[in-house]
Amino acid sequence: MTDNIPLQPVRHKKRHDNKRRDGCCPWSRCCGGGDFRPRTVWLGHPEKREQRYPRNVINNQKYNFFTFLPGVLFNQFKYFFNLYFLLLACSQFVNELRLGALYTYWVPLGFVLIITIAREAVEEMRCFLRDKEVNSQIYSKLSTRGTMKVKSSGIQVGDLIIVEKNQRVPADMIFLRTSERNGSCFLRTDQLDGETDWKLRLPVACTQRLPTAADLLQIRSFIYAEEPNIDIHNFIGTFTREDGDPPVNESLSIENTLWASTVIASGTVVGVVIYTGKELRSVMNTSNPRHKIGLFDLEVNCLTKILFGALVVVSLVMVALQHFAGRWYLQIFRFLLLFSNIVPISLRVNLDMGKMVFSWMIKKDSKIPGTVVRASTFPEQLGRISYLLTDKTGTLTQNEMVFRRLHLGTVAYGMDSMDEVQSHVFSAYTQVFPRIPCMGNSPLPPQDLQASRAPGAGKVRKTISSRVHEAVKAIALVHNVTPVYESNGVTDQAEAEMHYEDTCRVYQASSPDEVSLVQWTESVGLTLVGRDQSSMQLRTPSGQILNFSILQIFPFTYESKRMGIIVRDESTGEITFYMKGADVVMAGIVQYNDWLEEECGNMAREGLRVLVVAKKSLTEEQYQDFEARYVQAKLSVHDRSLKVATVIESLEMEMELLCLTGVEDQLQADVRPTLEILRNAGIKVWMLTGDKLETATCTAKNAHLVTRNQDIHVFRPVTTRSEAHLELNAFRRKHDCALVISGDSLEVCLKYYEYEFMELACQCPAVVCCRCAPTQKAQIVRLLQERTGKLTCAVGDGGNDVSMIQEADCGVGVEGKEGKQASLAADFSITQFKHLGRLLMVHGRNSYKRSAALSQFVIHRSLCISTMQAVFSSVFYFASVPLYQGFLIIGYSTIYTMFPVFSLVLDKDVKSEVAMLYPELYKDLLKGRPLSFKTFLIWVLISIYQGSIIMYGALLLFESEFVHIVAISFTSLILTELLMVALTVQTWHWLMIVAELLSLACYIASLVFLHEFIDVYFITTLSFVWKVTAITLVSCLPLYILKYLRRRFSPPSYSKLTS
Repeated sequence: MTDNIPLQPVRHKKRHDNKRRDGCCPWSRCCGGGDFRPRTVWLGHPEKREQRYPRNVINNQKYNFFTFLPGVLFNQFKYFFNLYFLLLACSQFVNELRLGALYTYWVPLGFVLIITIAREAVEEMRCFLRDKEVNSQIYSKLSTRGTMKVKSSGIQVGDLIIVEKNQRVPADMIFLRTSERNGSCFLRTDQLDGETDWKLRLPVACTQRLPTAADLLQIRSFIYAEEPNIDIHNFIGTFTREDGDPPVNESLSIENTLWASTVIASGTVVGVVIYTGKELRSVMNTSNPRHKIGLFDLEVNCLTKILFGALVVVSLVMVALQHFAGRWYLQIFRFLLLFSNIVPISLRVNLDMGKMVFSWMIKKDSKIPGTVVRASTFPEQLGRISYLLTDKTGTLTQNEMVFRRLHLGTVAYGMDSMDEVQSHVFSAYTQVFPRIPCMGNSPLPPQDLQASRAPGAGKVRKTISSRVHEAVKAIALVHNVTPVYESNGVTDQAEAEMHYEDTCRVYQASSPDEVSLVQWTESVGLTLVGRDQSSMQLRTPSGQILNFSILQIFPFTYESKRMGIIVRDESTGEITFYMKGADVVMAGIVQYNDWLEEECGNMAREGLRVLVVAKKSLTEEQYQDFEARYVQAKLSVHDRSLKVATVIESLEMEMELLCLTGVEDQLQADVRPTLEILRNAGIKVWMLTGDKLETATCTAKNAHLVTRNQDIHVFRPVTTRSEAHLELNAFRRKHDCALVISGDSLEVCLKYYEYEFMELACQCPAVVCCRCAPTQKAQIVRLLQERTGKLTCAVGDGGNDVSMIQEADCGVGVEGKEGKQASLAADFSITQFKHLGRLLMVHGRNSYKRSAALSQFVIHRSLCISTMQAVFSSVFYFASVPLYQGFLIIGYSTIYTMFPVFSLVLDKDVKSEVAMLYPELYKDLLKGRPLSFKTFLIWVLISIYQGSIIMYGALLLFESEFVHIVAISFTSLILTELLMVALTVQTWHWLMIVAELLSLACYIASLVFLHEFIDVYFITTLSFVWKVTAITLVSCLPLYILKYLRRRFSPPSYSKLTS
């Protein structure tokens, strides 16, 4: 999780790695675009540039002032159904097709468009203000006329920019000078790579030595920088000073860079700008993740297509029954317009507003505080997850490392024997040997204890003491941790730094593993008290300060899986190369031994993260020879990383194995019950981690991802097709067992037997993939989607989980120790893994069931009035005359029925506590029963029945005037809709009752103004009241009876829990 993995999403490479993009735009070079090329940048002289560079402007807007309206309208009308409603509305300008007042078609369409445009406008305005704030930030620029103020958007390649502490870096720069005494600075990079730990950056040595910052303008120097690319963890360049004697050449790497969007955490820095605008690393890494469309939306889309087919069929039937008389093609268009309600325009608006309500409910849930919904377009997806893919470190575990074990081969020290280590360290620096301990609490094995009682005991004892001391000293030196002193209210920062005040010291590093190791060495007596670019200070138990010069550092990378440091002990002049790393790489570097592999496996099975620590003593001649070759390799521009690695590997041979360290990453709170809930809900959990096989297996057992009675099949390492074939056959013979597989073996299986492997893996109750690269995580998600067709949810907390989160149908980010990158890229953000249970079981389930009920009710509402229109037209000789006109048709789907229908978003079948207690309820949703062709057909039949009853009833019972048919049928229709909402509701909410009464009151009040369509005097008569009552009862009572009988004889699963 904390490995520095280059952010190189596969889908970007095509866009950014092209050396030439000739097909883009003929004016691209003039506009500062075109091909990305290496560059030579003269310090403080932007006018000397050899090519045109883009302006340093951040622009996250989708539209500008001129393209906003056309762009929004295009994005709306490129979808068939929005275009369909636009064509309907436009057809009313043709006299032969006009069926009534223009507003009956334009008002609903306008309402939908206004809501959409307003939403987009608010989003664009927010983007514009955010961009403006960033682009308007003021920075200081060094120039020949002194220090000038310049806006971020006015910064150019070659400018010398001063950035203060806690200020954002405005452009990609090379670090030239710092005000810090130790000659380095710290960066906060959480907005770039998602990691919360500070990064150490080093200035160019030549420019740091200059007396003042103004001298940067007096020297003739330039920087050669590679072409812009998306790799934020690597950089190749050189610094050259031409007027030096001799000319100075220095290699530049990632340690000399200040990327835009990072924040200076210490001191004031001066840098020269090398990339701006769209060439910034942060901008090139900002992808537009794939546009996710919810499965529910696709299903609703499918149903609306069926409704459109029904609309066409009904229109053709009506014209056919007229025997295609006269201008029948015009009649077809009129009937298409007449029955256009079959496809409800309000469906999209109701569902979108419903999703906003569901998202608001998730944010406001006090049981899952801090939860953020970043994609409010598909909260109902959470109700249908079949596969959950989770990261391990920081997601299932806390990413808080606790030192647990020190192993020296013949002796191991656990938490209960750290005082022994402390006494060894103390004796090493004071030369006073402690008494021989009793058998009970001694970490020494029996043979060493016997030896210590023998005549030569002193020598053996000293050997163990010196080995422990050497191991502790190595752990205290081989790291990238820097102690930082802060004021604590009593002691100020300068004083704390001078006296190495313990209470003011905090450790900063790019990995919590490293901090835990340094904190442990402090607890046993050897304290890291100071560090700068070239030296390190350790304090012994007696208070003596040990000074070490740092000659070289080889930082940890995901590829090398190790880090090294070469130091010189100032008191003795000894040069030592220390290294620590993963056992898989260190096994080939250390001298032969017979215990490393076995003990690494034992510690990993206990759930510990294991590091192997080794050292090698170097003579002055050996080091000088190495340094010459190393500097030469670092100055090369082509294949630099390969040449540097080759030189370092020449040192990494026959190293002395010192010790193993075991660090524990504890499980997050309530991980076990949460995984138990998910398993009982029918969700299969896969754990994808970069950690080693034994540690991952142990965590899976600890977290109860694999139950105690389940077998585990560990997939043996395979490298060839035949090996993969044999291992898959062995796995096929196992039943109901969890699978553990490494990333390398997985790649071989997917290469040759993708279908067979996925088929077997999908049958497993749990799968653990270890040593997984970020791209592999995304590949597994994609394969699961393709092979099973089921919905996937990915959970992670680090930058290396982003690709998996963006690929999954639902991405959930956990805000953790590694920053917010995963959380910002996710659709939903939570603060703890345990919140996932409630997010899925309660909010996901409710959102899906409510969305299904709402969509089907809106369709029912439209089909009812369309059925009535069909009956009316068929009775009156298939005339294409509308039954309701003007305000009635608009009011029906808005103020008369909108609030009760929309109040279904508050409905719930069981309390949230019951949903959490019985996760089996969630399993029912995985089959998609709340919205299926069966339920859709039932609602269609109900609509046809009710529409027919109301229309035929009104035709049978009216006496004299046509206007009475309108009054009886429309009133019965409104009452039927209100009663149907009451029939559908399972748990009443006070707002539902208010919505029902408000809608009824609105209808009664509006009757006064509707004298154009309804006879006001007739509706006050007893005749009207009994006719409406009779029709409404006939349309609704049978459905109430059927509902009662169904609940009595075939109750749904949830009703058993609520009764």
